[in-house]
Amino acid sequence: MTETVEAAFRIESPRIIAAVTRIVRDVGLAEELAQDALLAALEQWPESGVPDRPGAWLTATAKHRAVDLVRRRETYARKLAEVGRALEDVSAVPGDGPSSPGPEASAEEDIDDDLLRLIFTACHPVLPTHARIALTLRLLGGLTTPEIARAFLTSEKTVAQRIVRAKRSLAESGVTFEVPGGPDRDARLSSVLEVIYLVFNEGYSATSGEDWVRPALCEEALRLARVLQGLMPAEAEVHGLAALLEFQASRIPARTGPGGEPVLLADQNRARWNRLLMRRGLDALHRAGRGPYSLQAAIAACHAQAVRYDDTDWTAIATLYGQLTALTPSPVIELNRAVAVSMARGPAAGLEILDALEDEPALKDYHLLPSVRGDLLERQGRTDEARAEFERAASLARNVREKELLLARAARSASGRR
Repeated sequence: MTETVEAAFRIESPRIIAAVTRIVRDVGLAEELAQDALLAALEQWPESGVPDRPGAWLTATAKHRAVDLVRRRETYARKLAEVGRALEDVSAVPGDGPSSPGPEASAEEDIDDDLLRLIFTACHPVLPTHARIALTLRLLGGLTTPEIARAFLTSEKTVAQRIVRAKRSLAESGVTFEVPGGPDRDARLSSVLEVIYLVFNEGYSATSGEDWVRPALCEEALRLARVLQGLMPAEAEVHGLAALLEFQASRIPARTGPGGEPVLLADQNRARWNRLLMRRGLDALHRAGRGPYSLQAAIAACHAQAVRYDDTDWTAIATLYGQLTALTPSPVIELNRAVAVSMARGPAAGLEILDALEDEPALKDYHLLPSVRGDLLERQGRTDEARAEFERAASLARNVREKELLLARAARSASGRR
């Protein structure tokens, strides 16, 4: 039962926090109230059973407690107008354990979505960029501190400090819970896009745990990207991000085998790729520009348009990665460029790029660096060296499925098989 409750909370926590923030106007306090709802579920569900709509139960419980808190802090008459609809949502719910919340307990799907408000609040300029992203990943993606640290390629202590300071800064600054308009909205857009991108990436390739893919995170990031498209139709890079996520999401059904094991791109059954999402990706790409997300979307489009892996236009992909590196220099992008160059010009060309990345501090504990090196060495027939690199990559990987894949590749290299 505990696992069931925690799973429901992980999925629903962003919506719960967003809904409660609308009442209390404090994201840190909203997260605490969401945790209170989790504790209530852990106490009550083992006896009463799991509700038909667990997310609605958790949301209504958290909102009920938020309204009680508002009542205690200030007079009811003064806060009634501000609480508004949120108060009405829970006014008919008895006690702390709602069993049949009203229809408005579910998440709103229109443009003034509470989740979108929460993203723009967490990405307020009062916070440093990294703090905005870390806080939003925590609140919107429900990611743990270790998962966020992995996404940032930084320490868990650093991320934890950023989150605590960010919550405090938002509370002390009295940031309004809203989707900003005009220049303020444009100024915060780049952080919002990066947040959505990182949330999707955590779902697409989980940093830890036993599941390699967490579709719920991908779906949430994709939904938010689509909402942004509706809110900002003239922003080319919004469409670029949406295109990238549509293309990547289209591959999810083929990325794991029957037992949940990872399936690499070269081995995926492309008949399982979602054609509807691919078409949506192409439509969004036509409205995109030449920014970093748009370029990544163009790379993803090259993969989507290849009927077979052998048909992939690696020369075009390598060129696009070169343009991306020039626009936003990054060791991770350069690592990806090394893969594309190796496919277009041979493994020796890719290894030359990897050699230049060996001393990059950001890649010191990044398992994909030795993983890529192992692959290129294996293609050159240097199986002993490849085995050592795959074993090193496995020692750095935190995801159980990915670790198993890398150890299996090390074993194949040791036996001389590819």
